[in-house]
Amino acid sequence: MRLLELDHFGLDVTDLSRAERFYTEILGLKVAQRFGHHQVLLACGGQMLALFERRDTPPRVTDRIDNPLGKGHHAFEVSADDFLTARAQFAASSVPTHGPIDWGDHDCLYFLDPDGNLLEILTYR
Repeated sequence: MRLLELDHFGLDVTDLSRAERFYTEILGLKVAQRFGHHQVLLACGGQMLALFERRDTPPRVTDRIDNPLGKGHHAFEVSADDFLTARAQFAASSVPTHGPIDWGDHDCLYFLDPDGNLLEILTYR
């Protein structure tokens, strides 16, 4: 077997409407498809993000942002200009962040979605 590419990844959220607003208004993803009232598929380049509403799922512990390395997370590549824009937008929207971190060939910034899911944006030099 040979995997061709990553098709999508999924995240559980406690409030689908709130999560959809975060991912579309803050991160700029586009709604690709809805499945009833409890699941939405968002387009991100050639991949997809599936949000699953699970109201009984407690929010994740937000202290993961202070030491994100080695923790399960999802990373999104952005342009250098969008990296700077995102930092300002996250600050204006009170999105919890950690970084930026200089990794030599790229810079990254970790952040949390409204349910405490650990995410990352990065830009290559």
